[in-house]
Amino acid sequence: MKRKIVRITTVPISLEKLLEGQLAFMSEYYNVIAVSSERENLERFGDKEGVDTYYVPLTRKITPLRDLLALFKLIRFLKKETPLIVHTHTPKAGIVGMMAARFAGVPIRLHTVAGLPLLEVTGFKRRILDWVEKSTYRYATKVLPNSRGLKEIILKEGFCPADKLEVLGEGSSNGIDSNYFSRAHYSDEVINAKRDELTIALEDTVFVFIGRIVKDKGINELTDAFVQLQNAVPDCSLLLVGPFEDDLDPLSPETRNTINTHPKIITTGYQEDVRIYLALSDIMVFPSYREGFPNVVMQAGAMGLPVIAADINGCNEIIEDGINGLLIPKKDRLQLFSKMKEVLLDPQLRERLRIQARERIVNRYDRVKMWEIILNEYREQEAKL
Repeated sequence: MKRKIVRITTVPISLEKLLEGQLAFMSEYYNVIAVSSERENLERFGDKEGVDTYYVPLTRKITPLRDLLALFKLIRFLKKETPLIVHTHTPKAGIVGMMAARFAGVPIRLHTVAGLPLLEVTGFKRRILDWVEKSTYRYATKVLPNSRGLKEIILKEGFCPADKLEVLGEGSSNGIDSNYFSRAHYSDEVINAKRDELTIALEDTVFVFIGRIVKDKGINELTDAFVQLQNAVPDCSLLLVGPFEDDLDPLSPETRNTINTHPKIITTGYQEDVRIYLALSDIMVFPSYREGFPNVVMQAGAMGLPVIAADINGCNEIIEDGINGLLIPKKDRLQLFSKMKEVLLDPQLRERLRIQARERIVNRYDRVKMWEIILNEYREQEAKL
């Protein structure tokens, strides 16, 4: 009889984007239950992956009363289901899930760290988030940072002892399906039709960003750098693919106005399938302030795009400066502008980076290989009981 595994994220989109395909793979070896908020989206994900689901009203904000109710509900559920493993992702799911699993007597409690939002927070809120992070790791039996840079930060901040930490494989939470993320799926006719739909001129070089359109992703700096660049070199466009989150991490009013009014900045909102946007683009720009191990950087590389990225953990493990992309200091508008201009005006550099981009991703971050590494981790933890 298969033992049970419970996988928990705060919102279902994290299951979809961070763990796509992985729960279906694990269901061959364990009975898998996905736990998250947003009941309808969660059930849709469960149907797609072929796994059971359980709704818990988690939130991404600091909501103590709601979090306490979610904790009690999850404890009751785990006591009823008696899983072998609870594996959490994202900060709120981590603290609630690890506490509930500990109080319910779950023997194996794993938490994956895919980013540390607290790094951009100060004051009293930072102290609260530090306490939450330390508590999450204390209740876990093992903590899995998804990049070596994150592991170093966790140790530097004193959140967790070294013997409780492990980076699996080359990093990443899920690897990448390089057959799915391939420009070979799109003909020139399809790509040009999409460019026409987005009103992107055929002669334009296209910079693309994919992710949440928020301050912490470096969008203020990116918008400024692009406007300066486009004033100097008119034949370029900036494509922003992702949702705005004005309630959690808003852009500056000036940036938002520029995005809304600039004729060469195109927004698409959230897109479930981002491949066509990568296929029609020439360069990805990813000036994020903080990351774990960014999937979109791997996706861009698999689609043959060079990436200009902030020199932060995760990004600087995927991108080797001058080989498959370029690295810049985070929050540095001038360096961002300079590197965007350099790649725009030097087709030979762009081609050299492009050739290396896909090969590096395929060789290091194959998705099935990553799933097998995680499965082996489960089995090793089980063998220790």
